[in-house]
Amino acid sequence: MKVVQRVGAFLGLGGERSAAPPQYAALADGLVITTGHAEAWYVLRGSNTDLMPEPARDAELDQADRALARTLAGFDCHLRVLWSPLQADDYAAQAAELFSAGHWQAWADLRVRRLAQIGMDTRHLLLGVRLAERGGPVGRAGRRGVQDGLVVDATVVGRQELARLDALMRRLGRRLESSPWKARPAPVETLAWMISREQHRGTRLPAPESGLITGAKLTSLTRGRILPYPDHLRVTGADGGTTAWVAVLALSGFPPLLESPGAGEWLRVLSDVTYAPDLEFPAGTDPHGLLAQVSPEASVRLRVLTKREALARTDDTRKLAKEQRRSAARQSAEDPGREVAETEAVMAALTRDMRREDLTLVEDHPRLVVTSTASLADLRARVDAVVTHYGGLGIEVIVGEEEQRELWLESQPGDRLRVPDLGHVRDVTALSGSWWWGGAQVGDDKGPIAGYLTGSTPGVFRNDVTAGSDRGDATTTAFIGRSGRGKTTAMMLSMLDAGFRGAYCLAIDFKGDLGGVVSAARAYGLNAHLVETGPRFAGVADLFVLLDKEGSERAQIEVPAQLGIAMPPHLRARGAETPVQHATNAVIAAGDPATWKVVEYLRGMESPLARETGEALHELSLTAIGAPFMGRPTGQASPLVPEPGLWVVQIPGISLPGAETAREDWNVLQRLSVALMHSMLAYGVTTAGRRDLRGLRKAVCIPEVHVLTATREGAAFLGYIARVGRALATSLLLDTQDPESLLRHVGVVEQLTTVVGFQLTTADQQDALADLLGLPRDRHTRALIHSIGLQADGEIRHGHSIVRDRRFAAATVQWDIPSTTLHHLLDTSPRTTALPLEPLQ
Repeated sequence: MKVVQRVGAFLGLGGERSAAPPQYAALADGLVITTGHAEAWYVLRGSNTDLMPEPARDAELDQADRALARTLAGFDCHLRVLWSPLQADDYAAQAAELFSAGHWQAWADLRVRRLAQIGMDTRHLLLGVRLAERGGPVGRAGRRGVQDGLVVDATVVGRQELARLDALMRRLGRRLESSPWKARPAPVETLAWMISREQHRGTRLPAPESGLITGAKLTSLTRGRILPYPDHLRVTGADGGTTAWVAVLALSGFPPLLESPGAGEWLRVLSDVTYAPDLEFPAGTDPHGLLAQVSPEASVRLRVLTKREALARTDDTRKLAKEQRRSAARQSAEDPGREVAETEAVMAALTRDMRREDLTLVEDHPRLVVTSTASLADLRARVDAVVTHYGGLGIEVIVGEEEQRELWLESQPGDRLRVPDLGHVRDVTALSGSWWWGGAQVGDDKGPIAGYLTGSTPGVFRNDVTAGSDRGDATTTAFIGRSGRGKTTAMMLSMLDAGFRGAYCLAIDFKGDLGGVVSAARAYGLNAHLVETGPRFAGVADLFVLLDKEGSERAQIEVPAQLGIAMPPHLRARGAETPVQHATNAVIAAGDPATWKVVEYLRGMESPLARETGEALHELSLTAIGAPFMGRPTGQASPLVPEPGLWVVQIPGISLPGAETAREDWNVLQRLSVALMHSMLAYGVTTAGRRDLRGLRKAVCIPEVHVLTATREGAAFLGYIARVGRALATSLLLDTQDPESLLRHVGVVEQLTTVVGFQLTTADQQDALADLLGLPRDRHTRALIHSIGLQADGEIRHGHSIVRDRRFAAATVQWDIPSTTLHHLLDTSPRTTALPLEPLQ
């Protein structure tokens, strides 16, 4: 080594520190090519681990260990965890493909404005692997300034070389695809974004030509200017002003043992770091609302040692400890020290484990990149928050004083390890146990946005209750929880999204608090109708009208059965069902049949039994519950029609008998309730099964479903819709406070595609909900279900839930109502007052 190099190394300037910045030659799908080498880059998929049962976590961690030890051993790798602001405007473009009914643009804009207000970040996981060295000049040595931080080389990458590199990248990618990270080649647009974002100039990304970005287009990605300072860097814009302040931190010390879950998940917790920005807030502002996300980004350069390299290094360390122990024993003190003895024992055990299992060592160099676009003071507040947060986990984080340039270049794709003395050598589990790919992930990949994740990683929650039949899956969604926690409101949000998708939604409202969804639907231009009990709605549930498309044959059976339920039992015992069938046949033969005409025909028959039956049914048709299915229409209400829109049938006064109650013991209210429900169930089954409506999205919504499951007819109806929903493009939305009773209906439970669990407080109900959510029945799950509906101060947190999706992944979700006006419209509390139904602007 020359004298200059020795002095430079002594001063911290030698080795890789003074190497030239990366000179990019080309970008392609999955490839970053520089003048010196080529790297394969992959996009990694996150995993839903927040509520993952412990056996599943252990199994996935073992898979990650094997992927590191078997697939990446011997490779120089570069792991990046990046954040980008959620682009709320993208949802407006997606809405054009999702929605088609009503004022859907206004509905989508409402959500876009809400997303912009929340200001959520999106996590990106990328892994770079050094594939091959390239010949040619490496370029001139870098200077201490960062004016020449990133360079573009004009050398053309030949097609043959590109094909060879692409084959290497895809061969390695196929092996990584089976890992827990589900790696896939990073699109060239993603790689261009990863490089250009460091310039903080907001320029448009260049379009690739034949899948490549080279030459002038590549130059535009590295046009920024970055100035190093002792403890940070400043990024300057085109006008020379500072656009961002950046600090690179090193994780210099870890505890001897890392626990997972816990401090061992040191990369998963990046989104947990918050700080209080120096802004002015109104007096009385909630302190928790003052906190903002820091969103530090991770850059980890690592090399997984081969089994031979790892065994050699471990054995060397063991021998060194052994020699130190023997040397100390020969001294007068004869005390080798506890640490020396422990090191020898640990190295011996580690060697034994590596020989037996898929265990090896990894040399990693973790860095955290903290950025502020506000001010230097804001950057330092963010850095302090990161240092404090990790300090609480027992992890030492330091600012790379006087080495910001080297550490920043080291974090760039295509560069190299420049500061090797801030690294660690440990077993691969210490790295995979950081769970960089872990977090919260639940819901549909596409569809309406209904809320946001509240787990360890931010993100939106998408829920499309009508998509099950499109993908050949089950179609039943259950909303479960105690009263006042938001389950009915969540159902109404789902109904509105379905309505804007052009679906027909029929809701049978036993409580009478779904009227707000009709007001909201009308306000946004949807076809929506509210049907209630009482004389004003006489005839709206007439089976002759509801089953009109099925022909008179179906009504010829259903109407006498319905009237037989409603009539007094002593008349049925005397054989009144015979004249009822005769009257039904006569009314059908006369044309334009209606149930009220059957009653009038009975009143005019010569048979005393028929007249007595007709008079009894006529009096019952004047009641609030009897009028909808056998009353004479007044023309004040429209009948139920299966067309796109929302139809809410409110029957709060209904009283259905239990399955154990004999029919002869039903009182008059129970008879009329069952008869009215007979209309609704027959209509629901018929509408779902009509061939001419197979192409129409349909949803049957039942709040307080435990009222229906208490009867044989209701349970059979739910089981039928749940089982045939996929084939008939009919979704079933259930809302209940009693998961225990729902769990007993195997036919419904087996068809659940989504379960939304809100707060419950009793152990038996919590255990039943845990079964439906796919979570273990234990103290931790019960505590989670109990606390899910509470804020930090113990007050109610409305709309906070645990969601289990079609992939059986569970995570915590906040259902979000995007405006105060809509919140008022959907309010189900008794104090709410209806708003005018004019369309909202």
